[in-house]
Amino acid sequence: MGRPLRADAERSVRAILEAAERVLAEDAGASMEQIAEAAGLTRITVHRRFANRQALLEALAVSAKQQLLDAIGEARPDSAPALVALYRVTANVLRVKSAWRFTLSHTTPHSETAAALWADIDRYTVELLTRAQSEGLLARDADLDWTRQVYYALLSEALDRPGSEQDPAAKDPDALAALVIDTLLHGAGPHA
Repeated sequence: MGRPLRADAERSVRAILEAAERVLAEDAGASMEQIAEAAGLTRITVHRRFANRQALLEALAVSAKQQLLDAIGEARPDSAPALVALYRVTANVLRVKSAWRFTLSHTTPHSETAAALWADIDRYTVELLTRAQSEGLLARDADLDWTRQVYYALLSEALDRPGSEQDPAAKDPDALAALVIDTLLHGAGPHA
């Protein structure tokens, strides 16, 4: 790992990553020059930070996954009952996923760093689901790897609900978190 970036270099990297997310979400084939323009920087500055498009996509993946991990940590899932923790984590993750839709849905092969971050996310998710199971929120015989996959699918589907573009309330992370958790724990069956 290299030495830390100076503050101005760190700001330009952040500006490039945020601009890349916006530009690529609108046009997945956008050029490095278009990304530089959106970031308010020269193409040379972008190429100084990222040698090529693949390096930029890998940096986007690492940044977004680190933000997911930070969102999980900010929810402080170990300091609350599993249901509260699951709700907090879900709302925080939905906030990050909505800001980084392109990057988190793009199928760029994981760099070693991104793969390690994703493994941490999986581990924290299974730990939280294990707590939910031990607290009686999930069936004792529930397959937690399958439950994790279903949970991830619900997170993605919550952001892509039909009609959500016309209804700003349908994008509220807290309301979506309640929907995801309710669906995960109760499915579509009648509530007792």
